[in-house]
Amino acid sequence: MGAAKWIVMALTHPNEFKTLVQFYIHHEQKRDITAMQEHATSGWDRKTMRRCWDFLDMTSRSFAAVIKELEGDLARVVCLFYLVLRGLDTIEDDMTIPDDVKQPILRRFHEHTVTPGWTFDGCGPNEKDRQLLVEYDVVVEELHILQPEYRAIIVDICHKMQVGMADYAHRYAIATTGSADLPKTGGLHPEKAGGLHPEKVGGLHLEKAGGLHIEKTEDYDLYCHYVAGLVGEGLCRLFTASKKEAPWLGGELELANSMGLFLQKTNIIRDFREDVDDRRFFWPREIWGKGGPVGDLGFDNVQDLCGTDTTTVDGKPSVVDRALFVQSAMILNALNHAPDVLDFLRVLKNQSVFNFCAIPQTMAIATLELCFMNPAMFQRNIKIRKAEAAELIMSSTNPREVASIFRTYARRIHAKVTPRDPSFLGVGVVCGKIEQWCEKHYPSFVSVDTTGPAFDPMDPRSLLALADQKRDQEMAQKKRVEEMRARLGRLEGVQQRGELSVLS
Repeated sequence: MGAAKWIVMALTHPNEFKTLVQFYIHHEQKRDITAMQEHATSGWDRKTMRRCWDFLDMTSRSFAAVIKELEGDLARVVCLFYLVLRGLDTIEDDMTIPDDVKQPILRRFHEHTVTPGWTFDGCGPNEKDRQLLVEYDVVVEELHILQPEYRAIIVDICHKMQVGMADYAHRYAIATTGSADLPKTGGLHPEKAGGLHPEKVGGLHLEKAGGLHIEKTEDYDLYCHYVAGLVGEGLCRLFTASKKEAPWLGGELELANSMGLFLQKTNIIRDFREDVDDRRFFWPREIWGKGGPVGDLGFDNVQDLCGTDTTTVDGKPSVVDRALFVQSAMILNALNHAPDVLDFLRVLKNQSVFNFCAIPQTMAIATLELCFMNPAMFQRNIKIRKAEAAELIMSSTNPREVASIFRTYARRIHAKVTPRDPSFLGVGVVCGKIEQWCEKHYPSFVSVDTTGPAFDPMDPRSLLALADQKRDQEMAQKKRVEEMRARLGRLEGVQQRGELSVLS
């Protein structure tokens, strides 16, 4: 920010100004990948890896900083993992590539990723990440330098993800062109290429205004699994392979999937207006349509959620209110993953891995709270303020603090929900589950500092805890006394036997 913006912030938002100043002064970068001592693990001494780090900065809006702070070679591995999936996603997203060209590339992308010298310059000139694919050979070269175990995980996740992306891309092409013919996939039928036959998958429907939307909630979950849940799985396996986390973590696929889905669903909710303008409809009809969670208050067309009519007719909610009820149902759907997210973060042991995983999740819960019952979300893209983001980064350092953040935002969401909302009970239940999780693992009447745990004297539960603590101390003391008596008894027995032997 420029000096003028800092001055304006100091005058209009003094608390935020203070937070940002504290962040820039006290929040130190954990690692400098360009430093000489880091070259062995960061690969900065190689031209190809330096270019990969450049691509990470160019393509990642939020993850570049936390990736670079991962310990050892894990930062380089995750950087390459991200670039591989970004390249795959770029091809899938580019609507200028004909489907008969796109399909064979997508379905063989895991092979291209390990083919020396492979590049792709067929993306449209306006595709923002086009250059990554034009110079993709640097990514391929660096992948071949990785340990085989790392490379195998990256290629495997890429293979799984490309199947889902290719299926969705093909179904989109069928709907928008009106043709049900399968594209030429370089001799591979999509089913034989490791995918599902698009017409047999279902779940997508062509909008009258052009563009495709998802039909059912399970299709929505499946889409999010392909584009984000698999990322969580891959990261878990990479953490395990690096030996920075427990070996069993790589098998926690359900928790890893929830980590990815929570982030992806948050982004889909926040970016609703941007996606609608681009004719991309990710919100499932089962939620926004009539007969779903909002009943008859649903809509016929998803674009109608962007309406600004606040008129109430015959006591029925206005268009804006109905859109907010749909939004509430979408956020409820995302919040259902929160307990799994907290479970996952609680088992992490490595600090850099924890920070890498926790910061995006706390940003996500803050974003959901910002969006909840906020009609501005349907008119423009909204984001949490920089000071709030800085506060979250500084606070997301351990499971207890993260749980406290989740509880705070869950309470704010619950405070906003209105009894008129069809999701009123559901929101209350899921917020209660978050509260229950936090209270179970990190009771609010117990505080922890450098001197150890302390109990809140104003909380009645403290009396029970103190009584239990006193009882445990008394039992431990009694046990020590009994052990000492037994030891003395043995010594006396030995002494008596010695005296008898002398007399005899």
